[in-house]
Amino acid sequence: MTREERAWRPRLVLASASLRRLELLQQIGVEPDALVPVDLDETPRKLELPRKLAVRLATEKTKAGARLAANRPELGDCFVIGADTVVSVGRRILPKCETVAEAAQSLRILSGRVHRIYSAVCLLTPKGRMRLRLVETRLRFKRLSAKEIEAYLGSGEWRGKAGGYAIQGLAGAFAQKLVGSYPAVVGLPLHETLSLLSGEGFPVYVSWLNRV
Repeated sequence: MTREERAWRPRLVLASASLRRLELLQQIGVEPDALVPVDLDETPRKLELPRKLAVRLATEKTKAGARLAANRPELGDCFVIGADTVVSVGRRILPKCETVAEAAQSLRILSGRVHRIYSAVCLLTPKGRMRLRLVETRLRFKRLSAKEIEAYLGSGEWRGKAGGYAIQGLAGAFAQKLVGSYPAVVGLPLHETLSLLSGEGFPVYVSWLNRV
């Protein structure tokens, strides 16, 4: 994006430290002016359903990102995007795995089964208007052998990932059938994100011109 384009368009903040979400935004020609990581307790509340958790966390991340951005004068009145992805089997929410044991258990649960991924994206406009979209994707894993699970755990790709896997990496070999949004499984539903931004007047298509 040129300096002239940045000079006139509104500022955009991504309330995340996730490089994969940044790359997804860049894929559709949207370049945030800042990444603002937020630190939230993502523990599900008692009896909280997976879709409710995704919506709550996306909303809380967006609000927290807006508060942090307000302390940075260079961002001015900005759009803020927050997102969250929750992996579940039935009502059971699988963790964002931080240990080998968590990842191994999650992979054993997902082996040979259909599971659901709930991806929520929230947008807060400079005028304080909040918009949200929730996308549900169903994904079937092949039946995983003990050798496959052991090898995947050894890769380290599972670390910090909901359900203990990253579909855009080696675990793509486990996917037998996906119904829904692939980008949402990676971390950000692109169709819905673009619709939210364009619907609120953010010039998402400017950078599409003269890309070749």
